[in-house]
Amino acid sequence: MARVATPLRGFELGLELEAVAGTPLALVGRSGSGKTSMLRAIAGLLSPDEGRVGFGDSIWLDTERGVDLAPERRGCGFLFQDYALFPRMSAWRNVAYGMGGLRGERREAALAMLERFGVAALAEARPTTMSGGERQRVALARALAARPPVLLLDEPLSALDSTTRREAIGELRAVFAESARPVVLVTHSFEEAAVLAGELIVIDAGREVQRGTAAEISAAPASAFVADFAGAVVLRGEASAEGGLTLVRLPGGGEIWSADEARGHVSLSVFPWEISIEAGGTPSDSDSVDSRLNRLACEVTTVTTIGSRARVGLAAPEPLVAEITAASAARLDLRPGARVVAVWKATATRLIAEA
Repeated sequence: MARVATPLRGFELGLELEAVAGTPLALVGRSGSGKTSMLRAIAGLLSPDEGRVGFGDSIWLDTERGVDLAPERRGCGFLFQDYALFPRMSAWRNVAYGMGGLRGERREAALAMLERFGVAALAEARPTTMSGGERQRVALARALAARPPVLLLDEPLSALDSTTRREAIGELRAVFAESARPVVLVTHSFEEAAVLAGELIVIDAGREVQRGTAAEISAAPASAFVADFAGAVVLRGEASAEGGLTLVRLPGGGEIWSADEARGHVSLSVFPWEISIEAGGTPSDSDSVDSRLNRLACEVTTVTTIGSRARVGLAAPEPLVAEITAASAARLDLRPGARVVAVWKATATRLIAEA
């Protein structure tokens, strides 16, 4: 549990959150909205004017009682945005830093952690010789090495290219699934938060704007700001190969096609502006030359106008969001309860394999 109130540059940070083991929590918002400051307050790297931070029966911060434990007494695992590896230390020494025990024991444990993240071959390498993805893995191994009670991740994927990011997302999901500790993740990417976290808190200028699952927020944004920010629809399903493409069967019913290759449990994402809406509630496969393979019958739940655009929440086998022009929404007479068909291409569906 954490409640923090303190002035930042240009606004007041005022947030309250509770992270529980098994349900990673994401603080998501634009750069400079106070996300990192909240993590620092939890870790003890920032002393707020007012606040209370606790873990289990332990109180780490209580400004009313004058309690403010030092960072080393809180022992959070902190993955910094720039990874903050010691440049003159080898990878294994970076991971072993802060571990207890004899040197030989710490080295063995550090090597095991590096092996866990696929970078054991870099044990003697220094950070300056590593790629961004390699440094990310070493930093994550260090954050987990001391078995911290809480794991805090600050923009863990921001420095990675698209291919490495997909791999890192899979690794992080595996870590979260295996971990029995609360996780708080900070990111400015709604898509990353949707894939990695069970609950999201959207913040702007230090204040909570909306919280919920990614599907809840995408389908029913609390404001135009949230609607504009929540860029991707993220669903989960079971993938298999079918006719040179990948077919994803959704747990609530319905099937989605993708040009990406994946098998087994997957997360899939599609941007709302890649989804078209057709009138009528029954998908038709009569047009064999139509390249838009994905056609789902839906019911309109919300229509949010943002200037010349309209963001349309849809109830399908899983919640969807489409973004079309306001003129198209008016022409189709979209309103809650209307039956429509959501349509998009297989090439617009991106897949990420789950652990």
